[in-house]
Amino acid sequence: MNIVRYRTRQSAEPRIGLHDDGAVAELTGVASLAQLWTLPLDELRARLAGPRGERVPLAEVELLAPVDGRTEVWAAGVTYETSREARVEESERSATVYEQVYDAERPELFFKSAGWRAVGTGGDLSIRPDSTVDVPEPELALVVNSLGEIVGYTVCNDMSSRSIEGENPLYLPQAKIFYGACGLGPWVTPVWAVEDAYDLAIRMTIHRDGAPAWHGEASTGRLRRRLDGLVAYLMFGDVHPDGVVLSTGTCLVPPAPFTLAPGDVVEIGIGGVGVLRNPIVRGKPGEPTPTLETSLR
Repeated sequence: MNIVRYRTRQSAEPRIGLHDDGAVAELTGVASLAQLWTLPLDELRARLAGPRGERVPLAEVELLAPVDGRTEVWAAGVTYETSREARVEESERSATVYEQVYDAERPELFFKSAGWRAVGTGGDLSIRPDSTVDVPEPELALVVNSLGEIVGYTVCNDMSSRSIEGENPLYLPQAKIFYGACGLGPWVTPVWAVEDAYDLAIRMTIHRDGAPAWHGEASTGRLRRRLDGLVAYLMFGDVHPDGVVLSTGTCLVPPAPFTLAPGDVVEIGIGGVGVLRNPIVRGKPGEPTPTLETSLR
């Protein structure tokens, strides 16, 4: 069973429902995911067992990014050895910063996206027009309620500009936070449906011109941090009244000089959670691609 945010062919209004056995049924009386993330875990489980509407085949609905309301998306960095090595490789002048945070008690946490910016499966993700090396980063994302309890899991594509962050770590917001930089979906798998979050296979394939251009596999078993520890640091001194999504860092990074190109399709699968698939465009989706020179005029 998965919690879905979706819309039908008959209405553009987002709905909240449950997916199982290839069909989706609306959750009666639930207007948003944010509404669910205000509930304690035991109450959420009871609410999901409540009344449902008519079942609709999954193929007849559009899955939306599973985030709404005031729910934000945050991310953790340098939580896997692979990520540490990649950051050191791209940041010659600041390599020690990443080595230190990998071993530090306090994790690296950063704001990734407002909920409305997140892109669901099938939607376009972007590479910045002022970047030269861009990669997807496949990550297990935690869905956390307003009380700080992990209530579910989803898949995140933490799109990243390696060339911008590598130039200076203070450029991280520009390398990580831009329109089309956060893929999320396809749904939320409840925490009780995942037997062991530290034993999930993560796979990523980048398709180009109809063939795989890059493929990698790893596991959350390589995660250096505890999931509850990441959540604890995120909640210290902060409030998330509609819950929060916390992406837990990447264990797969295509090696330099690989870079994404417009027309690529990135497919990320996490065992027991789901598959997120997104085409890649350059610049803001649906707009002509500017050059840096014209943007600065």
